[in-house]
Amino acid sequence: MNAMSEDETGQGVELVIARYREDASWVERLGLPFVVYDKSGAPGPNALPNIGRETHTYLTHIVRRYPDFPGYTVFLQADPFGHMGEGAAPASLKSRIEQNVRLGVQFTGFAWFKLKCDRLGRPHDMAAPENEGRWKGWGRDIPVGEVYGKIFAGEVPQSFLVTAPAGMLFVSKSRILARSHDFYKYCLKLVENDPEDEDNTGHAFERLWQVIFGGDARLNKKAYP
Repeated sequence: MNAMSEDETGQGVELVIARYREDASWVERLGLPFVVYDKSGAPGPNALPNIGRETHTYLTHIVRRYPDFPGYTVFLQADPFGHMGEGAAPASLKSRIEQNVRLGVQFTGFAWFKLKCDRLGRPHDMAAPENEGRWKGWGRDIPVGEVYGKIFAGEVPQSFLVTAPAGMLFVSKSRILARSHDFYKYCLKLVENDPEDEDNTGHAFERLWQVIFGGDARLNKKAYP
């Protein structure tokens, strides 16, 4: 883990990497502060249990660090480039991060695509034959609407435009802090209660990052259990 630093804009940037057994050595080539959370089973200061997909990693980081974040945090899988379009590489990723900082972007995703789904996460490929056995929630819907209703106030939308799929996102400190520490602790509890993602809770959060970091304080509940 590198110490957080300030870039030329005066806004610090830190990368948070969710790793299982992938080669994450590329992150050192960016020359930016980072922390790699390791779910491979190897011991270490940033070792985590292999539960809850990258959602568990990101929420753990937020709960532990709150409210001391740099100006911007980049949350990424340890092997992100296959989701970023043809020619994606560490150099192009760094360029995009720096551009986001210069433009004062508050939230965005890095995947080349966006998704639109309903409350059950449909359409999805959770029943794709090639994925059978890869996770406990195979063949089941994604409880996007159910999770939304647990963590946000107000009526649950009929559909969701997912602007940061694949667990790759850029978010400002102010957008993280638009939700309370108790909010993130409750979200983490939901994921920990479904450790093997049998109910696809972790998948649901992947469809909700744009709402979580959307900055609309009207969605905050008065209290979280």
